[in-house]
Amino acid sequence: MRKDVILITGANGQIGSELSTALRELYGAKQVIATDIREPKEQNTPFEFLDILNIERLFELVKKYQVTQIYHLAAILSATGEKKPKFAWQINMDGLFNVLEVAKELNIVKVFAPSSIAVFGDQTPREHTPQDTVLHPSSVYGISKAAGENWCQYYFKKYGIDIRSIRYPGIISYQSAPGGGTTDYAVDIFHSAVKGKHYTCFLKADTRLPMIYMPDAIRATLELMEAPKENITVRTSYNLASMSFTPKEIGEEIQKIIPDFTFSHQPDFRQEIADSWTESIDDRIARKDWNWRAHYDLPATTNDMIINLKKKLFESSPIN
Repeated sequence: MRKDVILITGANGQIGSELSTALRELYGAKQVIATDIREPKEQNTPFEFLDILNIERLFELVKKYQVTQIYHLAAILSATGEKKPKFAWQINMDGLFNVLEVAKELNIVKVFAPSSIAVFGDQTPREHTPQDTVLHPSSVYGISKAAGENWCQYYFKKYGIDIRSIRYPGIISYQSAPGGGTTDYAVDIFHSAVKGKHYTCFLKADTRLPMIYMPDAIRATLELMEAPKENITVRTSYNLASMSFTPKEIGEEIQKIIPDFTFSHQPDFRQEIADSWTESIDDRIARKDWNWRAHYDLPATTNDMIINLKKKLFESSPIN
């Protein structure tokens, strides 16, 4: 087991809950401290309550456990952020600043502060979006992530903090619930299909967006953080690619396994957000710097999601 002690903010979220497990397998259960403003629904220990806006509490926990790495996942996502933009900006930016200041003052070895495809806007090339490009995000979530990327690079250059980041595509997972993002339909649609319900998507049928299956997202995170420091050439945030598809394509892929599944489309305010995002990602720099390769495409993801959701929703249910 590794000797590092890791603190995760937002550990009860979609990524945090699964990343906690993966990190404990690498470092040992007692070496990974999960924190969140909410108590975990399932066992996730050691666990500490943390409001990411409370920098004194963050200092206290880092000192208490002698933390050497921070994975900062606490954030308000795109769709949720549009309902309370000032609050989303406060959580996303002040929370990041608190992590960066603690890392600077207490000499944290590594920080992971993820970004998102939400940083791209309507002036960004939509196909094979390059690593270095125009960032004119349309959502408060994207605005905060774009600003956060630059602050991370600033703290690396100014203070030498080893901060690493990934621009996550939409994440698909059967283990945890969506967290209020524009790409959440790609999780919700599976739940409806497995439960035998019709699904109404909040995006148009032909809205193509980049996505990634959670096992690939977790593996990408760990591979980036394990890469030698001298290999890391991007200190804003790495482009990351896996697959791109539309709501219609994922619905038809599900129908290959569940033929009776039906779906339709009723776009809402999230359509405008999705229309400003990219369709596909150029991640050649991540492939070069730390040998990133996706393992799951849409058919493999669909098959694995349905198998595991059926187990999760039905086989674990008590028999009446």
